[in-house]
Amino acid sequence: MTGLKRSSADLDPRRRRILFRCWHRGIREMDLVLGQFAEENLADMDDETLDALETIMAEEDNDLIKWINGAEPVPDHLRMPLFERICAYRPDFDPVEKDI
Repeated sequence: MTGLKRSSADLDPRRRRILFRCWHRGIREMDLVLGQFAEENLADMDDETLDALETIMAEEDNDLIKWINGAEPVPDHLRMPLFERICAYRPDFDPVEKDI
């Protein structure tokens, strides 16, 4: 997976902005984690969940990746259901198609 698969045409401006920011983080691993997670879940998120996602997105990528992969403990302010969902999410970093 190298980028956006979903069209953002059917999303409202806030969700389009969040989707763009999820795919343009600065660290490619975070692009893939947050970008794919947002693609799959953003359309169904309510305003409260969008607020939580924006709180998560405000964190530095280097910190986020350590918390998500379990290298460092998650700080108290991010101990929320949405962050747990993101940590449990498994993005498709490099799909391999094999001819059998």
